[in-house]
Amino acid sequence: MRLLFLGDMVGKAGRTAVWNQLPGLISDFRLDFVIVNGENAAGGFGITEEIFRETLNAGADVVTTGNHVWDQREALAFAPREDRFLRPANFPKGTPGRGSGLYIAKNGARVLVSNIMGRVFMHPELDDPFQAGERELAACPLGEQADAVVIDFHAEATSEKMCFAHFVDGRASLVVGTHTHQPTADHQILNGGTAYLTDAGMCGDYDSSLGMDKEEPLNRFLSKVPKGRFEAANGPATICGVGVDISDRTGLAERIAPLRRGPRLEETFPSFWS
Repeated sequence: MRLLFLGDMVGKAGRTAVWNQLPGLISDFRLDFVIVNGENAAGGFGITEEIFRETLNAGADVVTTGNHVWDQREALAFAPREDRFLRPANFPKGTPGRGSGLYIAKNGARVLVSNIMGRVFMHPELDDPFQAGERELAACPLGEQADAVVIDFHAEATSEKMCFAHFVDGRASLVVGTHTHQPTADHQILNGGTAYLTDAGMCGDYDSSLGMDKEEPLNRFLSKVPKGRFEAANGPATICGVGVDISDRTGLAERIAPLRRGPRLEETFPSFWS
């Protein structure tokens, strides 16, 4: 099966670019399953139910999140009734919504998607992500209840992301990092067969500070005195993510490649995408 993961949508520019381009990507690249991180889609802070539904309408099968999941308070209301909306699985027991789900891909494969948040330099500090990962994999093991397993590891520290990937190597099809909004160049298949990328990057305006209009972040670095709110940059957006070919026999990765499409970063179109 062929799977695409797109990094954090940031603001109107990012979500519009995803909505406009995703149907063509699904068709052109014969995608079986699509995951989009949507935690910054509403003005850079959280996600609304309308944005969530529009992202599904564009072709996403699942929307993951992270530390900004509750920035739009309405998410607390719709999370419990939307099984294709995930918040980090290591939130405390009783938190609305769910952290994992088992879904059916276009080719009939059973895909476990789990959203887990790191703890290093992160706020809020959630339960142990390694124990959370172990729990989710034990409940739905690759090769038994699941034909593919994808983990969105939403974290700041590179070391934490890499160690988590090694911890689940051979038990997940893909571990992909989100949160930093900067695409990394370390896409690889680990020794046990798990595809890995430290950060998928964002879908947003890269003439910015992590998707935000750069003037106010720059002002705060220079003066330490806020002059206004952070606002999402609204220039032409670049979408960033990663594609993986997953073995129908083993559920492990066979090929991995980044996807970058837009005006700001160098575009990547590996040969296996065509």
